Amino acid sequence: EVQLQASGGGLVQAGGSLRLSCAASGFTFDDYCIGWFRQAPGKEREGVSCIRSSDGFPYYTNVVKGRFTISSDNAKNTVTLQMNSLKPEDTAVYYCAAGPLIAFIRRLPNKMNAWGQGTLVTVSS
Repeated sequence: EVQLQASGGGLVQAGGSLRLSCAASGFTFDDYCIGWFRQAPGKEREGVSCIRSSDGFPYYTNVVKGRFTISSDNAKNTVTLQMNSLKPEDTAVYYCAAGPLIAFIRRLPNKMNAWGQGTLVTVSS
């Protein structure tokens, strides 16, 4: 059984930084992308970033490019999202998720294979 354990998040002022981590275990499929979706109040859940297991390819949605960095520690089976230069519009519940890369790109949360618990990120102006 795939399990994802998310941690991090919190409250920060605009321009600040936060880090999210996701510890993964129990994968039974070979090629997947692991990363984060987010959902702000009244909005659809969107794919933010993920890193592909087969080659480490990182994906970022356009609005976070240059500000967020995703990385993986294979020895610890942990993926980390470093979020810098945070903006109020980054405020959302962030969910660790694993599934096809295309599902992150096309915002298809129903195609994910596994979810971790959500963690709230609040950026004050």
